[in-house]
Amino acid sequence: MLGVFLDRDSLDCGDLDFSGLDRILPDLRYYPVTASDQVATRIAEAEVVVSNKVMLDAAALRGAPRLRLICIAATGVNNVDRAAAASRGVTVCNCRGHVTPAVVQHVFALLLALVTRLPDYRRAVREGRWQRADQFCLLDFPIRELAGKTLGIVGHGELGRGVARIAEAFGMRVLIAQRPGAVEEEEGRVPLPILLPQVDVLSLHCPLTPETRGLIGAWELALMRRDAILINTARGGLVDEALLADALRQGALGGAGVDVLSLEPPTADNPLLAADIPNLIVTPHCAWGSRESRQRLIGQLAENIAGFLSGSPVRVVS
Repeated sequence: MLGVFLDRDSLDCGDLDFSGLDRILPDLRYYPVTASDQVATRIAEAEVVVSNKVMLDAAALRGAPRLRLICIAATGVNNVDRAAAASRGVTVCNCRGHVTPAVVQHVFALLLALVTRLPDYRRAVREGRWQRADQFCLLDFPIRELAGKTLGIVGHGELGRGVARIAEAFGMRVLIAQRPGAVEEEEGRVPLPILLPQVDVLSLHCPLTPETRGLIGAWELALMRRDAILINTARGGLVDEALLADALRQGALGGAGVDVLSLEPPTADNPLLAADIPNLIVTPHCAWGSRESRQRLIGQLAENIAGFLSGSPVRVVS
């Protein structure tokens, strides 16, 4: 079967082993990147298409009559017109669970940096403030402990559960938010308006859907404590970025750590990229990107293709 991998450079830094994938599909052509105007040509004869973030819309799928399988090199499949794929009998598979250790680790890297004021203390040393201090230590920035604090989690899938386990190891109390859009009360979950005033930390792990877009806006930010910290490693569109920037500037929120923005790569005028926002850490959608995580992804792509070829597809997106 002829296959194409449309955006290998989106996950490969020259440090991954693709031999398992190549054994399953020897006729797999790799492209470092694929622009939107190149998609139709590159998939025209393909039976298998692998894509991380390249858009596969209805028009592109119509021009690929031999296509049988789409493998998304990620969990989210919003870059595929699934209805168009289904109408053509094309199976869509994704990857799942491969990023959990890396993302959970990144959540706490952001959180620990914020509660210990690590960027501020690092800058203080570089600026010579410790060297000029009257005492043996510098305590210019308030340090907080996680033990005894309350963590609220929105999205209690594998990632949310992983974050909860580590939070409990730190001695934190964990509250799980009710699913956005849920009509009936869910056992063990707290409605967001009741959860927000209670939490010291809010960590987002839900998908971006019509129900969750703009989930954290003016009303939600106003419900949170002034010293609360927001962590978003899920999707940028969950949070109103301009309002978050204003809340941090005004001291209405204690801090924020975000690994995702509403447009990626972002434009220079994104509200969260301004230089005057205090207690904010922005990282470039890299939480998932450990070498181990990316290698697990390659392994899952190979499993997905092998399963399809054997007549027993796995990780099929319904």
